[in-house]
Amino acid sequence: MHDIAARERIPIQAFSDPHEVSLAVADQIQWTIQECRKAGRNCVLGLATGSTPMTVYEELVRRHAEEGLSFADVVTFNLDEYFPMHPEALQSYRRFMHEHLFDHIDIDPSNVHIPDGMVAEADVADFCLAYEEAIQSAGGIDIQILGIGRTGHIGFNEPGSGRRSQTRLITLDGTTRIDAASDFFGERNVPRRAITMGVGTILDARQICLMAFGERKAEVIRSAVEDPMTESVAASFLQSHPDAKVFLDEAAAASLTRFCCPWTLGKVEWDSSTIYSASIWLAKLLGKPLLKLTDEDYNENSLQDLLAEHGPAYDINLDVFRRLQRTITGWPGGKPEGRKQDGDVSRPADGIFPKTVLIFSPHPDDDVISMGGTLLRLVEQGHNVHIAYQTSGNIAVFDDDAISSADFVRDYARSFGIEDVRIDEIDEHVDAFLRKKRPGQIDSREVQMIKRLIRRNEARSAARACGVEASHLHFLDMPFYETGRVRKSSLGEVDIKIITDLLQQLRPHQVYAAGDLSDPHGTHRTCLAAVEEAMQRVSGQDWFKNTEAWLYRGAWQEWETEHIEMAVPLSPLELQQKINAIFKHESQKDKALFPGTDTREFWQRAEERNRSTAAVYNELGLAEYEAIEAFVQWHLDPSTSKSKHDASGRSRQTVSGQI
Repeated sequence: MHDIAARERIPIQAFSDPHEVSLAVADQIQWTIQECRKAGRNCVLGLATGSTPMTVYEELVRRHAEEGLSFADVVTFNLDEYFPMHPEALQSYRRFMHEHLFDHIDIDPSNVHIPDGMVAEADVADFCLAYEEAIQSAGGIDIQILGIGRTGHIGFNEPGSGRRSQTRLITLDGTTRIDAASDFFGERNVPRRAITMGVGTILDARQICLMAFGERKAEVIRSAVEDPMTESVAASFLQSHPDAKVFLDEAAAASLTRFCCPWTLGKVEWDSSTIYSASIWLAKLLGKPLLKLTDEDYNENSLQDLLAEHGPAYDINLDVFRRLQRTITGWPGGKPEGRKQDGDVSRPADGIFPKTVLIFSPHPDDDVISMGGTLLRLVEQGHNVHIAYQTSGNIAVFDDDAISSADFVRDYARSFGIEDVRIDEIDEHVDAFLRKKRPGQIDSREVQMIKRLIRRNEARSAARACGVEASHLHFLDMPFYETGRVRKSSLGEVDIKIITDLLQQLRPHQVYAAGDLSDPHGTHRTCLAAVEEAMQRVSGQDWFKNTEAWLYRGAWQEWETEHIEMAVPLSPLELQQKINAIFKHESQKDKALFPGTDTREFWQRAEERNRSTAAVYNELGLAEYEAIEAFVQWHLDPSTSKSKHDASGRSRQTVSGQI
């Protein structure tokens, strides 16, 4: 029996994907509203903003419209707001709540409470005191919804926030401001302060539901849930609450002990996958090559049962070593008939040569950043490689680049005597618009188009450097992305149809898609969902039987060693060719507009991650390579309409609803 309760100090509910998490939290909110209604009193909700609870609010709106869920007797208090912040600004939490929830339900506007980002600074202390009094007058918060920041903050309670702190003005941590930079089109535009409920205010709620998605939150979730309470991780104070729960997707739960090394908690079922993961874990823990692990190593590190059931160590080590070795292949498209050798990854479609390969790139540079070396290999080995750029990436272009491009078009036209009034009008518009543009303001249609063309031409140049024919590039410009804002629309039928039509047109033998879901803007997650749904729709067609799919990473993080199913080694020359292709994306060089939490250039991230993967293989006793690009095979499960592998690389079959 696993001693989970002793390790996890807050109850955890983990689900296979974020949508299931959101449904569970929406269920909890609806149940709370109905229970309060039965008791004859108003229900008081504590609400959060940001991408994490968005689907919860969408589901509540749906239940209101389709199932009659009423909010007429509901009172709400929001956690926080930037200071200063105009209520109609794009980044305003007041605007967010109205756009995503309040404008679509029957709540009484007088029952909505959100911190005022425009209150005079001299009046902030009085405002905060009045906010606390309003919560108490409403009867206290029945259920508080929370997200969690990378610093462990809940609300804007940064490291150092006390257990009894109440609503107040706070200075934002540097990490928090970096994380918010994309919403404000640059860190310099992020407010330095915010008004937030305190930790004590949050803990006074009768129920607390903390939500987290994605690999970026995995480590701070582990710290908040498994480590002792500390002011340096405000979320850890939830350990002291009598009815707090944490709702996670698998990726956010990945660093919890019961997921990453459950054998340290008690007895496990030793199947091939668990044995593989445990042996690699042990080798990394001890800093030893796999083939040098001893019986004592297993016995002294919580793996006595494994050794007793499947030992000796030499047999376990050899099986794991051979399995890891089989992941390495220099032929990602499979070798033609007659050229297959021992040690290559075994794939049933190897008899098809050349293959039609379709690489989905969420942004115009993800293909070369994440799998540029593999892309070069596929082209050199004679496969018909197509690249589908799912979004335009236009919001990630600096205004100066748009001005330079407009100047070039104007000068080109004049140099060749091209008289076109429209060119002059666009040039004047771009110059005038961008000179007056406010931080975070949505670009005009003309500016968006120029930025789209900049990214498109860079993608062509990078693909050309990899040998991909121009006719094999597909610029899909999926509509969900084209809002001109960091926040995108929901995935729609038009988006999925674009992907479905391309699959049916090309009938690829191999599909590559981005499984790098730590992208802080959520574009990768949405693009993967579109590919998954489209592949489900074509999965019953005859040609799809010869199709295999792989997930890549690299822009934001890399696969864990035990999840890798195909490792493509790169020579020093191939790594440099990959970097040269990344350089073609000049608008993202030197400093990207939205770098996320890793401020290095994308080529530096890719180089380091690829070299680190190769180093891990070397340390485990495999051949020493310059760099390695890693992939996880992606299987569709028609019975569940879900892929069998999620972004963590683990089979979805290991999760059934909540764990």
